[in-house]
Amino acid sequence: MILHGPESDVVPNAHQAGNPRRILVIKLSAFGDFILSIRSFQAIRAHHPNADITLLTTKPYVRLAEASGCFNSVVLDTRPKIFEIPALLKLRKNLQSRKFDRVYDLQRNERTKLYYRLFPLKKPEWVGNVRGCSHYYEKPENGIYHISVREKTQLETAGITNIKLPDLSFITADLSELHLPRNYAMLVPGGAPHRPEKRWPVEEYSRLADHLTHLGITPIIIGTEAERDECDSIKTNCPAALNLCGKTSLEQIAVIARNAQLAVGNDTGPMHLIAAAGCSVIVLFSSASDPNKISPIGPDVQIIQEDDLQDLSLEKVTAALPAINLG
Repeated sequence: MILHGPESDVVPNAHQAGNPRRILVIKLSAFGDFILSIRSFQAIRAHHPNADITLLTTKPYVRLAEASGCFNSVVLDTRPKIFEIPALLKLRKNLQSRKFDRVYDLQRNERTKLYYRLFPLKKPEWVGNVRGCSHYYEKPENGIYHISVREKTQLETAGITNIKLPDLSFITADLSELHLPRNYAMLVPGGAPHRPEKRWPVEEYSRLADHLTHLGITPIIIGTEAERDECDSIKTNCPAALNLCGKTSLEQIAVIARNAQLAVGNDTGPMHLIAAAGCSVIVLFSSASDPNKISPIGPDVQIIQEDDLQDLSLEKVTAALPAINLG
């Protein structure tokens, strides 16, 4: 639903009404959500090829955003608290000085509703879920829609309809020092440290690594230093595995994924990146999260869900493995 006229706070200007020249896109976090929004970034750029587009985001995503080619500039949001008045005033001054005609609020939360109010008088067109904005998107009442479906519906209120799978071909990285084997699969055994219920047991990942080795595929273990124990345990139990824990950047993970036979991992941010890079992925979900809302997007994504991942058998995972093509 699009609200205009008396229901909208917007004061029109010459560059609004479908042809904005200065655009702000807001996407602050989290990692998986940011990857899911890349296709929206690309759709916005395709819809406004000649516009000056700025992204407001947080520090972990600046490098990816700058490399994407979707934005003319990237503004860092330090997420000031509501009582941090000087920081909020600094952000307001920065945003107002850019004289945006339109804002695409892809974060859609209480913080960005506050940012809407940082434009007190002459408000830009706002594509979001703030009451009174020009292009109002209402969340589904049942709340079951996937984030990407919600975003697609949101962009449609502004006339953007050609939304494709994300294209991560802009990501480049040097892999020469990693000494990758010819045929490999990626294992992503980690996840948020405060959500252990979202992790398949490391013993099962070790057994899966052995299974892949017997198929002629080298398991490559991906993780952060916070997941060192899990990654090292898999390496100990499967010496043929290549342990890249703590050794890969986000860009390297995406490039590794392009040539991987497959990837298996928990419901965690890197799996969104790996799937979007075009790799065949199997993502393991417990009842702690809903794949109907937050599963990765890519050309070949399989979901296996078990209420308790402690009960998920190796056999169920291996039965879902895609066809192996050893080169």
